[in-house]
Amino acid sequence: MSAGSLPGGTWTLGDLNVTRFGYGAMQLAGPWVMGPPADHDGAIAVLREAVALGITHIDTSAAYGPNVTNELIREALHPYPESLHIVTKVGAFRDAQGGWPPARDAESIRRQVHTNLETLGLDVLDLVNLRMGNAEGRQPESVAEAFGTLVELQRQGLIRHLGISNATEEQIAEARSIGTIVCVQNLYNLAVRHDDALIDELAEDGIAFVPFFPLGGFTPLQSDALSAVAARLNSTPLSVALAWLLQRSPNILLIPGTSSVEHLRENVAGAALSLSADDVAELDKIGG
Repeated sequence: MSAGSLPGGTWTLGDLNVTRFGYGAMQLAGPWVMGPPADHDGAIAVLREAVALGITHIDTSAAYGPNVTNELIREALHPYPESLHIVTKVGAFRDAQGGWPPARDAESIRRQVHTNLETLGLDVLDLVNLRMGNAEGRQPESVAEAFGTLVELQRQGLIRHLGISNATEEQIAEARSIGTIVCVQNLYNLAVRHDDALIDELAEDGIAFVPFFPLGGFTPLQSDALSAVAARLNSTPLSVALAWLLQRSPNILLIPGTSSVEHLRENVAGAALSLSADDVAELDKIGG
């Protein structure tokens, strides 16, 4: 399978041409995203299959493991194909209890960027997202110090492009006043649609939107509605949710994660599901 035949086609992040259907490596780490995977060879196989399927967008972070997913990516795929683009994020570290304490002072940001470079085996990072907020969600806070530090590292040639994650509209605007962003990575799915207007605004400006938790936050009633549509289409709820996201807006990029080669193939096939206007109208009611 080629990149052009993947569901959704491609999108350009700055000067990086990526498949809209990407892969999120978070699930390759151990339980609670800590420690090594239970099946090391299986994790390597998933990453190699992602590239074999034509995926050119892999999302990771040195915080996953910590360092586990980056090191697996390096082991499986380095030296990287020229067409492959690895996106990472900074803004938090892992404590011994498995927490995600914020780490957004200038020195912490620099350290995290260099850790990502070292563990991935790269001289330059294609794209770095600044992770804001905390495990509870988005929080009001200035991005100036952290994002300004990333812009400085970008000017030094260590980063090609920048994005922002788990961010409010005010934080996105503040980041854009400091530097150029090519993507926003926020919680969004059929049921959680607070960013509907934002997605459309970003699309007009050529900025990608990358939803995380594409099948999270559903009430039982909403889940039943999604399952009903999936049953009618002889598909699965996840496939329908991924296909809906791809059809929602051309600037939406997907990074579903899995630790199974079979599940990865199912995700790719499922996202290619074609939803009719009636299907979309019915699904849109879930978020309304």
